This record gives sequence, C-alpha cells and structure tokens, in this order.
Amino acid sequence: MDKVMRLASEKGVVIFTKSSCCLCYAVNILFQELGVRPVVHEIDQDPEGREMEKALLRLGCTAPVPAVFIGGKLMGSTNEVMSLHLSGSLTQLLKPYQASLS
Repeated sequence: MDKVMRLASEKGVVIFTKSSCCLCYAVNILFQELGVRPVVHEIDQDPEGREMEKALLRLGCTAPVPAVFIGGKLMGSTNEVMSLHLSGSLTQLLKPYQASLS
C-alpha cells in the first residue's frame, strides 16, 4: 500500500490502469479533454502490480482499475469519476491541475 500512496501523491492527478483496460483509456481521455495530463501507472506492467491491485481494493476502490487520485486523494473508479463529471464537480477538482491554454 505504501507504493500506491507514494505514487498517488507524487503528482496532482494520477491514474492506476491496466494496458488492456478500455475504461482506463476512456477515463484518461476524459482528463486530457478537460485539460489535464494525468500520470498513468499501468499496474500490469509493474513487477509489484498484483500487490498494488490488492492495495487499491483495500483503499476502497470498487474496481482495481482505473483508480483515480486527485491531489493524493482517492476519487474512485470509472463510476465515481463519471458521476463527478456529470455533476460538474470534476472540473472544479481539476482546476489546479489544468494546463494553461495561453
């Protein structure tokens, strides 16, 4: 769990994914369209991936991937992120991490 928390807090927006996960890809594209370049950690490419997956579930993720952290705080997986997006809350959470358009 230490590795997950360390990686999750290194940058403003962090997504734990698997390389073959289409929902992970969709969440990543959503963030990019909202002007954020998340740090993506593909746990299936990490030698400690199995332990990281278990740690994400212990942290409260309903599904191990995608696991989205904003400001070091677990937001959840696809359902939680999409709910935040549809309610307009996601944009507010991402404001500090959006790339400057100037």
